[in-house]
Amino acid sequence: MNISIIVTDQNDHKPKFTQDVFRGSVLEGVLPGTSVMQVTATDEDDAINTYNGVVAYSIHSQEPKDPHDLMFTVHRSTGTISVISSGLDRERVPEYTLTIQATDMDGDGSTTTAVATVEILDANDNAPVFDPQKYEAHVPENTVGHEVQRLTVTDLDAANTPAWHANYRILEGDDGDHFTITTHPESNQGILTTRKGLDFEAKNQHTLYVEVTNETPFVVKLPTSTATIVVHVEDVNEAPVFVPPSKVVEVQEGISIGAPICTYTAQDPDKGNQKISYHILRDPAGWLAMDPDSGQVTAAGMLDREDEQFVRNNIYEVMVLAADDGSPPTTGTGTLLLTLMDVNDHGPVPEPRQVTICNQSPVPRVLNITDKDLYPHTSPFQAQLTQDSDIHWMAEVSEKGDTVALSLKKFLKQGMYDVHLSLSDHGDKEQLTVIRATVCDCHGHVENCPEPWKGGFLLPILGAVLALLFLLLALLLLMRKKRKVKEPLLLPEDDTRDNVFYYGEEGGGEEDQDYDITQLHRGLEARPEVVFRNDVAPTFIPTPDQDYDYLSEWGSRFKKLADMYGGGQDN
Repeated sequence: MNISIIVTDQNDHKPKFTQDVFRGSVLEGVLPGTSVMQVTATDEDDAINTYNGVVAYSIHSQEPKDPHDLMFTVHRSTGTISVISSGLDRERVPEYTLTIQATDMDGDGSTTTAVATVEILDANDNAPVFDPQKYEAHVPENTVGHEVQRLTVTDLDAANTPAWHANYRILEGDDGDHFTITTHPESNQGILTTRKGLDFEAKNQHTLYVEVTNETPFVVKLPTSTATIVVHVEDVNEAPVFVPPSKVVEVQEGISIGAPICTYTAQDPDKGNQKISYHILRDPAGWLAMDPDSGQVTAAGMLDREDEQFVRNNIYEVMVLAADDGSPPTTGTGTLLLTLMDVNDHGPVPEPRQVTICNQSPVPRVLNITDKDLYPHTSPFQAQLTQDSDIHWMAEVSEKGDTVALSLKKFLKQGMYDVHLSLSDHGDKEQLTVIRATVCDCHGHVENCPEPWKGGFLLPILGAVLALLFLLLALLLLMRKKRKVKEPLLLPEDDTRDNVFYYGEEGGGEEDQDYDITQLHRGLEARPEVVFRNDVAPTFIPTPDQDYDYLSEWGSRFKKLADMYGGGQDN
């Protein structure tokens, strides 16, 4: 048998909030009914079969009680906190503290409390206001980017937020767009500066009206604040201004020195009667002069349109200066552009001026003709050879008239020659040019003369060297031959005694001890100087009763000794 025991719940637990402090936020000025946040509490008792675990929420208190004590409400079952009254103003009350109460048994049981903090967020419900609203400033004329005035505003909205940052706009008084105003990122001030230079002579005072708003629109309709700025323009000594700033004048090149070209003057923007003086500031070629009082420009040098160093596209540029006598003095500049008109002052010249040509079946050399002048002072050109150059040479201008062919019509030896070529343009301007012509020993066309063979002068040198070598060889052979000729081994018989004395002076061997050597000492006082010779065999002194025939067996050199001392006969 099964027995079921049902335990009946008793309200023995209080509700518990999930947080001790709940935080939320809401924009100021919102309408009633706007949800702010939700609080939550739990109860371990039974909330299904009984009311022990059913929690009911309520607001126990509100601080501060401004503008009244019922600004918020909480939903009894869900714990959602909402705005119940209008009038939330962050600038008045930035934060509210609510004491929330949770009671079980659907509001009739145990109670627990928690804190809910509501932050009032800023909305752009306050317009920035100028403080002060009237300004007066002084600005020197002609200055650009000059700070005129700083404008100050106050805004009750939260600092450094879009609802606090100011935007400035000039409403009236700046018809010429001379001013601009920006916002300082830190101080929120409006900085008024000049966009263009102000002109005291044209307008010496400007009255500006400036409006200020915020980066974000107002959440409610609010009036905007405006400020009035009176700007006084201060007079300064302004520089003279050339009229026009750049002046174009046509003038013929080559005009005589001192001839007038133009008058170029400046105007003084100041109202006073100041004297203006003129000077040339930059004249690259030194061709011009300028009268300091009248500003008249005259020629001080020969104007040359073809001078490529100073003239570009027929224009010669000069900068002039105008200075007033104000305090302090000021200066202004102007540009004078002289368009130089061409005259026929340059004759045609050929290029190149050095040519190489063969003296046999020569190919003509074509020369280009150039003329610095402009049409009609250029082609067609005419050519003529002068100073007897036409005896051996010939010059022909092409059909177009812009080239000339130079050719050799008579044979010339190889060498360098001067050809006098006179060219004239369509305006009969004549120019003589000397062409340096190199004539080569060759046929047809040639760029450079072939190098002549340079071995002719080497032949005598080679012959002398060979003769010297032959002479040295002959000397060497002669010396070698002398070395091979041998002197006779034995001296003539009439001089045998001296030889015996020469080689026997130191004595012989044991067989010579009994020889009477005193007989050989005759004439010692007149004996010749002893000379040691390696190519002559020594002469042996015979001893009595000794056989010398065996010397014949030693060879031909000793055979004569054997015959002399052995008693034999010479073959």
